[in-house]
Amino acid sequence: MVRWIVIGAVAVVAFTIYALVDLFMTNAPRVRAFPKPLWIAVIVVLPVLGPILWLLIGKARGTPKAVRTVGNAPDDNPTFLSSIDREESDERIRRLEEELRKLDDENPGGPGAQGPAGDSPDQDTPPRNS
Repeated sequence: MVRWIVIGAVAVVAFTIYALVDLFMTNAPRVRAFPKPLWIAVIVVLPVLGPILWLLIGKARGTPKAVRTVGNAPDDNPTFLSSIDREESDERIRRLEEELRKLDDENPGGPGAQGPAGDSPDQDTPPRNS
């Protein structure tokens, strides 16, 4: 029998501590009926009934009215996507491709081509004797 009394007392203390922590973590605009100091007194003085009252009537339910909206990334924002001019993007791509062609024309052999000194592309291979 004593074991059940101890378990019950521990449960009551844990429930009271939970209610107090919940009270301290609740923003002031969400506290209903009484101010926070009075709720602390109710929870401590009435060990089982106080926490139950706090959870049922003391705390406003639901989300707070001032909810912050999270902005969209540009590729998720329909107004941004509609503002992009498709022809302007196509023109930019065409100019970049033209610049790449010019760079290729300047260096026609690519990275493995003969350098200015006439070196062979593969420098690890010894020259052939004919």
